[in-house]
Amino acid sequence: MGKRLLIVSTLDSSQPFGAFTRPFYLGEYLVKYFEVCQLGLDCSAVNYAPSVSLGSRSLRSYVQAIQKCIEEFCPDIVYAQETLPGLAALIALTLRKQKKCSLVLDFHTFSAFEYWSRLSSVANPFKEFLQFLKTYIAQGVLTFSGNPIIAAGELTPQLISQWYTKKPHNIYCIGNGVAEDLLNAQLPLAIDPYKALRPAKIAIVVAPKTFQFPTNDMSVSMAIEVAKYLEYQQKVHFVVIGRDANDIKEALPSNITFVGFVPERKDFVAYLRYADIGLLPFPKQAVAGGARNKALDYFASRKLVVSTPEGLRGLEEFHHLQHLLIAGFSVEEFANVVLDAALNQEKYQPLTETAYTLIRDKYSWSAKAQMVAEVFMQTVKH
Repeated sequence: MGKRLLIVSTLDSSQPFGAFTRPFYLGEYLVKYFEVCQLGLDCSAVNYAPSVSLGSRSLRSYVQAIQKCIEEFCPDIVYAQETLPGLAALIALTLRKQKKCSLVLDFHTFSAFEYWSRLSSVANPFKEFLQFLKTYIAQGVLTFSGNPIIAAGELTPQLISQWYTKKPHNIYCIGNGVAEDLLNAQLPLAIDPYKALRPAKIAIVVAPKTFQFPTNDMSVSMAIEVAKYLEYQQKVHFVVIGRDANDIKEALPSNITFVGFVPERKDFVAYLRYADIGLLPFPKQAVAGGARNKALDYFASRKLVVSTPEGLRGLEEFHHLQHLLIAGFSVEEFANVVLDAALNQEKYQPLTETAYTLIRDKYSWSAKAQMVAEVFMQTVKH
């Protein structure tokens, strides 16, 4: 408990999934091994350690805040997640000439690849290309800094090698985990939020608005098309969590409901646990690195999951007809698999149990935090 750990991220307590998930839950369990301080956009939900909320995504704000934390908190390790916090931490430590403080970087995904892959499918390719260039340069600077990197997906080390012709020798793959309130079936349930939509089977899509990345927008668009294809059916009702219907400009079919942003964690958990099917409707061009969080939450909640191949990016241990159902990329293929899942829930129940067992044994946040702590202890400067 003698070492001090400063976690720098884009943690945003107003968005309790996405940018919130990895830094929050790793921090919650890393307090078992270190004295922790969290620095992020909005750390008001961090009730397990001291925290600093910036409220700004500017590089300058991050650098100044990190410098202040270095002076006041005196960390032994700075753990910087994502590109902006990583770059800010590298600059702050260089300016302060902190040679006794270790910097460990965390790449949730290889963002430059995501921007590049979406160039042909976004409304403003020029803006996307500029974002690609900035991210490619920034992640390159971090990669060549020589600091250890923790990657949330197995694909990240491969992409770094391809895009920078450099194979990092100190990169560790440690994926995301799941929270105890989803894993623990003994916890009391709230009232069924889908009562008015029964007896239809509820198929959910978790799609919060995300900063700069259109991946979730693509999943919502595909979900709407799938709902339209199955509108004649009364067996399935689609529910989108994290969006308002006002965000959608087109006419919506009658079998899809938007519940908007869910601020209370207990309500979000209820939406997951009372659903029948968890959907990952990501088209090929989505590059769905963040879908890992959604998939793990579905599996932990014992939901039958229907995904495109892209929806499982970074989750190579989970297989078709063993843990979930994988459909093709076309709307028709995906819709038919969803309908099959809704009509044959008992048949596919063994898949949900197999997936849950794997999640419970290997994907808890506690287990992931222990793996991260071991990396820190290997790299910390004495």
